[in-house]
Amino acid sequence: METPTRGNYDSGEDFVLEYGELRFTFNERDFSERCEQAARKLGFLGSTLEDTELEDLVNLAVNGEISDPASGLGEHVNDCWTELVGPADRSLVHWLRRLVFRSAWLDQRVKEGELDVRFDWERQTFDYVQPERGDEPVELAPEPSWDRVAYIPRSAA
Repeated sequence: METPTRGNYDSGEDFVLEYGELRFTFNERDFSERCEQAARKLGFLGSTLEDTELEDLVNLAVNGEISDPASGLGEHVNDCWTELVGPADRSLVHWLRRLVFRSAWLDQRVKEGELDVRFDWERQTFDYVQPERGDEPVELAPEPSWDRVAYIPRSAA
């Protein structure tokens, strides 16, 4: 049986994530939405971000730090920095990048027909399933939680 050649995810040329031989390119909106979704999944966000907050979050994911905060989120990240960094595989930046990459990787697998998406009514979530294996759900590595240092906008506090 021939192993399929996997394509690279591509929604634009504004941002690039590479891992091994995979090169995923994103337009600004796609990348920003995936960053926000990742931060929410990690428990770091509880509400929708304003433009300047999203700008800071994207800067964090891209640059690994926020040197000149444009919002309260950037200031919060810098204030909580010691709790957000750690060993490379345990930092918030690592997990933001990992979840952005994972979401694009999964979407690309759906596009290529390797995976399907199914809604789980009991949990009220979507799962990726492998149609060639009787709709077996894809098991994703659990992600850590940063809810103890979650960003809560001052207007929501």
